[in-house]
Amino acid sequence: MSTSSHSTVSADNGHAESSKFHIFVQLAMILAVITGVEIVLIYLPLVKWLIVSSLVILSVVKFMLVIFVFMHLKWDKLFCTILFFIGLIIASCTVAALMAIFSAEESIPLKAQEIYAEKAALAK
Repeated sequence: MSTSSHSTVSADNGHAESSKFHIFVQLAMILAVITGVEIVLIYLPLVKWLIVSSLVILSVVKFMLVIFVFMHLKWDKLFCTILFFIGLIIASCTVAALMAIFSAEESIPLKAQEIYAEKAALAK
């Protein structure tokens, strides 16, 4: 009696692992298709803001798919998912603050600044 119940439990567990494997393979295919769309999108003659915003949206979608499935957040407790997103928000705010502090004008190399200044002086 206990032997049959033990074999049933292991068979169910094997089925659960098999279904997760299929989910992983399907997600890998979806990620490959999204990556292909991103590569094609770069070479299309579209407005720059449309390309950049589309690439950002596709990257966010890929990121969310990866963290929820490959990092097992889909099967974890809600508390673990909340902790992950708290860290993600802190990291995003840190990157945004650093980008605001070091703006594009201030990140130009000194040699390039001299060249731009010379060109501006010649243009006047």
